[in-house]
Amino acid sequence: MRIDLHTHSTASDGTDTPAELVRNAAAAGLDVVALTDHDTVGGYAEATRALPSGLTLVTGAELSCRLNGVSLHMLAYLFDPAEPELAAERELVRDDRVPRAQAMVAKLRELDVPITWERVAEIAGDGAVGRPHIATALVELGVVESVSDAFTQDWLADSGRAHVEKHESDPFEAIRLIKGAGGVAVFAHPLAVKRGQCVPESAIGELAAAGLDGIEVDHMDHDEDTRARLRGLAADLGLLTTGSSDYHGSRKTCRLGEHTTDPEVYGEIVRRATGAFPVPGAGG
Repeated sequence: MRIDLHTHSTASDGTDTPAELVRNAAAAGLDVVALTDHDTVGGYAEATRALPSGLTLVTGAELSCRLNGVSLHMLAYLFDPAEPELAAERELVRDDRVPRAQAMVAKLRELDVPITWERVAEIAGDGAVGRPHIATALVELGVVESVSDAFTQDWLADSGRAHVEKHESDPFEAIRLIKGAGGVAVFAHPLAVKRGQCVPESAIGELAAAGLDGIEVDHMDHDEDTRARLRGLAADLGLLTTGSSDYHGSRKTCRLGEHTTDPEVYGEIVRRATGAFPVPGAGG
């Protein structure tokens, strides 16, 4: 089985619609794909309707968190999307996205970048607006060559010249909410240092003690030494280890299925979840 447990659609900051994403996942030879848009479940219905036969959909989300001033992301799998506490927290994070993005556009204009909010909103469409949409506008304007080039201290990186803080969940509270909604919690790309500051490894132990189920190990932003360190840490802490593409369509260079999750780990995630079940494709 080929299992990719971290992808994004136009419901957040990917470039594939949910329907395109599941069709592309099947074409890439995947057996299981997780839709984990940022702080939203808005792509579930379309992805489910379009799900090809032979492909299983895992519903999920990537929750924005912050610990001691450091941003981190928590992947939540197979939770009940209607559970009120987790739904309210997702809404709180999403509601902060528009004013935050508008404030970043204003900062960029102060830096003499001729960006407009109207264009950023157009790029985001119906998705949850975020930094990748602003980065795409910067690429269009020729300010940077690629989306990743916009995530530097010159522009949109944490503490960068145009960065603006947003509401982010406490990760310990996020784990509580995910588990309360019957879901499984996996720390996304925990040592992706190229993205900026990461939480110390000691914090992963504290999160594990609070109920964290696993850590994402095989990821494009982890080199081989980092993956080996994380596997050792996971073994010491009794955590599951996952692998995935973090696919964003054309917005990033990673390919669907570039990294995958062991079928036994996937089976354990499904076994632990009580909020939702994987959806088998019916030929949509």
